[in-house]
Amino acid sequence: MASNPPEVLVGKRVEVLDKGWIELVDMLPSPATGVSGDLAIVNAARVSFMGESKGPEKDKKLLFYLLRNHHTSPFEMVEFKFRVRAPLVTWWQWARHRTWNFNAQSGRYSPFEENDFYVPDVWRKQAASNKQASDGEVDPATNDDLTNKLNEFYKKGYDLYEEALKAGVSKEMARLFLPGFSVYYTWVAKVDAHNLMQFLRLRMAPDAQYEIRVYAQAIYDEFFKPALPWTAEAYEEYILKSPSK
Repeated sequence: MASNPPEVLVGKRVEVLDKGWIELVDMLPSPATGVSGDLAIVNAARVSFMGESKGPEKDKKLLFYLLRNHHTSPFEMVEFKFRVRAPLVTWWQWARHRTWNFNAQSGRYSPFEENDFYVPDVWRKQAASNKQASDGEVDPATNDDLTNKLNEFYKKGYDLYEEALKAGVSKEMARLFLPGFSVYYTWVAKVDAHNLMQFLRLRMAPDAQYEIRVYAQAIYDEFFKPALPWTAEAYEEYILKSPSK
């Protein structure tokens, strides 16, 4: 059977990293329509024939045909809108996917909180064979020492940020004291199912940076797959197993 309308998914929030999260704000088709995402894709493909469901077996067969043969426009009829809290080191890569629509929190209007910084669980080593990747972990003693130094660095920067605010400096300038790559931002992000699959293919890959990989995996496991089970099944069969396509 196709998925049920995802009432339980809209409003769901999943924690990611140490202080981040992903929340599904809305979907198209709306749960209020009673039409599942998989069926919306099938209905869009049959628009030339003014047809809708022909039963689960034929509907699923058509959806698999569409994805297998790269007929992607029907998948653009399904959209996901998220609120995401992630460190800038993650957004730096996410925003490169220009098929998403974004609106971001502004540090010009809202002050940052003292704990709005990403602290990794482990410190990864530089990969010897890939200049832009990591491989393995540092030893436990070094890991603890680096984490302590990072927290001290955050505290110092935040203390200077507060000092500047108290001195009357504008929020847009006071934030220069904050460690840029690690500060958490909240964004609203919207994407259709076709372009989301391309994002997931790249960002769930083993060579993707860990910080964005865990967000992509959470989106796939907690939202995409429950909302579009037929699409996810076809995606795993035809896209993830053929990463060059």
